[in-house]
Amino acid sequence: MHVEGDRDVCVGAGMCVLTAPEVFDQDDEGIVTVLAAEPPADEEAAVKQAATLCPSGAVRLSS
Repeated sequence: MHVEGDRDVCVGAGMCVLTAPEVFDQDDEGIVTVLAAEPPADEEAAVKQAATLCPSGAVRLSS
């Protein structure tokens, strides 16, 4: 799984950080930062949930 955070689309809701804090963070302006573009297998469920919960669609997943 590959994770991307579209900083131009992010609205700073923080759902990604709350759901998968090992993979996501927010900068000083609240915009998404991806800490692990290739998250460990045990984080994949949380990352998928974070993508689903993101209100702006800024979290994108690919294989």
